[in-house]
Amino acid sequence: MVTAMAAALIAANSPFAASYFLVHHTPVHFGLGKLAVNAPLVSWINEGLMVLFFLLMGLEIKRQFLEGHLSSLKCAALPAFAAFGGMAVPAAIYVALTWDSPDLIRGWAIPTATDIVLAIGVLSLLGERVPTSLKVFLTALAIFDDIGAVLIIGLFYGDGVSLLEIGFLALGIGGLIALNVFGISRFPPYVVAGLILWAAMLNAGLEAALAGVVIGLAIPMRASDGGRGPPLRQAERQLHPWVTLLVVPALAFFNSGISLAAVTPGALATPGSLGIVLGLFVGKPVGILASSWAAVRLGLAELPTGSGWARLYGVSMLAGIGFTMSLFIASLAFSAPAQASIAKLATLVGSMASAVVGLVVVAATTRSPRRLSLARKVSAPPSAAT
Repeated sequence: MVTAMAAALIAANSPFAASYFLVHHTPVHFGLGKLAVNAPLVSWINEGLMVLFFLLMGLEIKRQFLEGHLSSLKCAALPAFAAFGGMAVPAAIYVALTWDSPDLIRGWAIPTATDIVLAIGVLSLLGERVPTSLKVFLTALAIFDDIGAVLIIGLFYGDGVSLLEIGFLALGIGGLIALNVFGISRFPPYVVAGLILWAAMLNAGLEAALAGVVIGLAIPMRASDGGRGPPLRQAERQLHPWVTLLVVPALAFFNSGISLAAVTPGALATPGSLGIVLGLFVGKPVGILASSWAAVRLGLAELPTGSGWARLYGVSMLAGIGFTMSLFIASLAFSAPAQASIAKLATLVGSMASAVVGLVVVAATTRSPRRLSLARKVSAPPSAAT
């Protein structure tokens, strides 16, 4: 993902810039009867390939609620409260800075997202120094954050829907529900019903990529037709490498190509850019810590085992890495290329700052297994033989 992002930035600011943007804006036509869509290639990446990203997200969310970190109320309480605060405060900061600009305020959701892949990836750089409970907390937090992002995109970044389109939406969703109820484990029927749902959402002006979440939630954990192994786990295992090695890098490459020639020196000082950077770098940790403290103080949740508020602050900083979903929301919020480019640049700056500071804080508040082992040996009482 990082390599794809760097390649896009280099391509967009090199002698190959014209070729990059030519491919980026190449028109692609899709037609089926009266359904016809003409859109540039980047739109098909964002609304076509991203279905697989959201499908994997839906599978992960369902599995975590059925048998993972979110399967009990006690485990889910703290990350749920933290995710709410981590979305509300960044949005409030952005709105406060862009309140008098109707064009900019559409980007209020950009700093609310957390990129689970990069956040967990950065945290894993510290290896065994990080308690498992903190990794679980960050993972669960990012999952709730993803649920919130899906709801935001569906509710605030779509257009009106006609009765005919509602009928096709109902047909797609109804088909997926029926397949789930009967425990069908074969994937082709889900593909057919999912395509109907995706096409209906695309034609209705809704965010078609969200069809992936619905498909993922419909795939059963246990099959009743003699299928081999849990269908949900099979789908997740087969889909993961494609999303990791193709979909996410493609999204990064086609959405990170920011031409710095069009960005003025004061671009990051504008209200919209400040709202994104401060929302990710300041709003995320403040919102997560404040809501977590309130939940613990009220007895509704408890801190992860082996962690304190300092460590939780470091993990909260890492939640400010909003790369994938923030770039995606920026492409939905701003149709003007200049506005979208500045918003994406601000996202990269805010995410990078959150990653560096978060990593430093977590490293400073945790001890390596070797140092911890030496400390225990030094503090251990002498043996009887000694």
